[in-house]
Amino acid sequence: MGTVTPPSSDFATPASTYRLQFNADFGYDDARARLDYFRNLGVTHLFCSPILQAAPGSTHGYDVVDHTRVWQECGGEDAFRRLCTAAHEHDIGIVVDVVPNHMAVPTPLWHNRPLWDALRQGPSSPFSSWFDIDLSNSLSVLMPVLGDRIGTELANGNIHLETRDIPLLDQQGAAGSRTERQNVVVYFDHVFPVRPGTDDLPLAALLDQQWYRLAYWKVASEELNYRRFFDVDTLAAIRVEDDEVFQISHAKLLELYRDHMIDGFRIDHPDGLANPRKYLNDLRRATDGVWVVVEKILEPSETLPSDFACNGTTGYDSLLRVDGLFSEPNGLSELDRVWERLAGTAQEPAPSFSTTLRKAKREVISDMLFTEVNRLTSLAVSICAGDIMLRDHTRRQLRRAITALLTSMDRYRAYIEPGVEAPDAEKAVIQRAADRARHGLDEDEMDSLDLVVSLACGTVGPAHDPYAQAERVEFITRFAQTCGPVMAKSKEDTAFYRYTRYTAVNEVGSDPGLVGVSLDDFHNFAGHMDRAWPTTMTTLSTHDTKRSSDVRARLSALLEYPTLWAKTVGELETFARRWREDEVDGATANLLWQTLVGTWRLPGTAAGSEPISSERLSGYLTKAMREAKTHTSWTEQDADYEKAVLELAAECLEDPTVSALLDEFTWHTFKAQRAAILGRKLIQLTMPGVPDSYQGCELVDLSLVDPDNRRPVDLDHREDLLARLRPGTWSPLSGVADEEKLDAEKLLVTSSALGLRRAHSSAFRGSEADYRPVATTTGHAAAFARLEAGAKTVTSITVATRLAGVLAERHGWADHHVVLPEGRFRDLFTGRELNGGQVSLAELMNTLPVALLVPQD
Repeated sequence: MGTVTPPSSDFATPASTYRLQFNADFGYDDARARLDYFRNLGVTHLFCSPILQAAPGSTHGYDVVDHTRVWQECGGEDAFRRLCTAAHEHDIGIVVDVVPNHMAVPTPLWHNRPLWDALRQGPSSPFSSWFDIDLSNSLSVLMPVLGDRIGTELANGNIHLETRDIPLLDQQGAAGSRTERQNVVVYFDHVFPVRPGTDDLPLAALLDQQWYRLAYWKVASEELNYRRFFDVDTLAAIRVEDDEVFQISHAKLLELYRDHMIDGFRIDHPDGLANPRKYLNDLRRATDGVWVVVEKILEPSETLPSDFACNGTTGYDSLLRVDGLFSEPNGLSELDRVWERLAGTAQEPAPSFSTTLRKAKREVISDMLFTEVNRLTSLAVSICAGDIMLRDHTRRQLRRAITALLTSMDRYRAYIEPGVEAPDAEKAVIQRAADRARHGLDEDEMDSLDLVVSLACGTVGPAHDPYAQAERVEFITRFAQTCGPVMAKSKEDTAFYRYTRYTAVNEVGSDPGLVGVSLDDFHNFAGHMDRAWPTTMTTLSTHDTKRSSDVRARLSALLEYPTLWAKTVGELETFARRWREDEVDGATANLLWQTLVGTWRLPGTAAGSEPISSERLSGYLTKAMREAKTHTSWTEQDADYEKAVLELAAECLEDPTVSALLDEFTWHTFKAQRAAILGRKLIQLTMPGVPDSYQGCELVDLSLVDPDNRRPVDLDHREDLLARLRPGTWSPLSGVADEEKLDAEKLLVTSSALGLRRAHSSAFRGSEADYRPVATTTGHAAAFARLEAGAKTVTSITVATRLAGVLAERHGWADHHVVLPEGRFRDLFTGRELNGGQVSLAELMNTLPVALLVPQD
């Protein structure tokens, strides 16, 4: 279904997108003022972060509180419509990020009016069915906001009753201009509604009669009874599978689409939905087939279900292959030795990634996702109690089986729908997980595992009682919705921060056990995308990547110069001995060394004009340590350990010995880093699919995980630099100073490739485009042609240098060639003209490590 997109406007399918992060400091009018720059850059569509009203103080927009309004702090609906109208006048379309999974639980709560009304009126509220709440053990929704147990907080007088003006709701939960004086419960900045008819009760009795339960924040880990986004208590799941909820929560977006303001949608985390397939079908029907991509995290061996009503993913699958193309797996053995030396001991060797991940899964299941797994277990217990044929499985056995199965899943979820015959391929995902899960279970537990597999696959058979059947349906859905958080929290948000052998592959959609992709494998992947998902998105950096593409490109030099890196680490370890002997563990130290080298001074770039700042490095390391949860965490912080790590990091930034070591490594590997930065970008921009450029990444960007990658972007500088480029001339960078040169080269590559795509979009994306590998005499050159299907002449030929450091050790290009079609060609970057046939790579690549060739008329 990825090839079917009936046009809904003149901007139906992007040729490229440019992702903008909106917030109070960069609003819709700010973007409108930059449209000339985006147009000159070659962008065909702006990809906007979520536009619906977010919680107070939000910096990203994924914490929606009101589906009926466009984000006021960014300018509101009028400003957004001005942006869309002006963008279309500049021949630029608009793609919007959609958050269907959840709404924020804001402070104060009344900003989320549907949730406020549901907690005030309980079951009589028209919004009571919006939220995914389990009231099987209580009629109260847990609100874990208290700093101590409720008895203590009441005794200390921290909870009290007030009367305040609260905005009124209309029938759809829209923001009203009218307010009503209401009694409210106040706890510092938190404000909660009072159930009508309970206002006159003493405070303790009043709290006991509410439709919610105020609780100590630590209670959430065991008793939270609303489904969250992963483990984030302030993001409450909504039931978008309900037709009414879908219509109301999407009404404003669909209105803007029908008014030809919006031209496409990016769907945030569809795996969190009860039924992703139904949701995408609902959206396709509501839009008559608008361009839609989904933030689906595919594991390396996984493919997107072919019947999903969308155009593809947001591109992490392409990120894996492009990054892998520029990674030298032969360098891993030396990095393994460094890892073993730093993270291993005489008693216990350094862990493998698979061991690290299994341990993280067990911890996540038993701790931060305890309530979700407990809810699944209770469902299974109830199902067994209600059917004599399923009895005699104990709660412990069922929990052990569920835990083992969740731990053994190798992807975010299987797509099994209640009431629909499960595809064999999806059942096989769960069955393979069960086969892995059997190790460590006793015989009775294996029987319980078989039952859990049948429940998750929907093959246990229907129940005679409607209530019992509803429980079986719910188990299918709940199991699928629990798999994703287990994978995300254990892999991306725990194991990636513990297993620091080679951090460039600790990335969303990647696997630290998979380093390097061969040229043939890349061509096979690109050819498959061209045939199966020709308008999918491709990406290298996003707001969710752990490191920017350019940081990962710089880290790939570790694999090309492993001996030099091992020597550098040895000298860094000597410097760090005072901290390392007693305080900072080897895995954290290894993360620090790689973070420093990936963000260090880089000649020719503004981002690398100086090493990373102490503030940025401290913020990143603090997040990394707490996510790893080895010594410290977000909920139980070890101040002494954090202080030791941050002191070591600060000393590294100040010490001249460390500076000299990192400068020397950068000097030796600069050509390899430059080739990897430029080559990755060119490959992504010209391969099959719709390339997304994350804001600011048209220049070298050395950002780390959020919020570091949401820092403001200097668009003035980029606009000025673009104006000074002279693409297609012998001296395209003649107006550029040395301190800007690598930035200018990346901007030259980006703008030239985007401009070519814009002018010849039918050769680059969609069913009318074709992809063909181009022969070279060396694996150090990646080359392919793009053309319209059936055309006799190519539209362009991409040539990029792979593994430039290894190439230099092998004496360079020597007499290697790329074999071009007959005719005459021109390099869009340098203007160099050359004849077809065998072309010397040394001649072609003597100015830049990349080339983009077009037929010379």
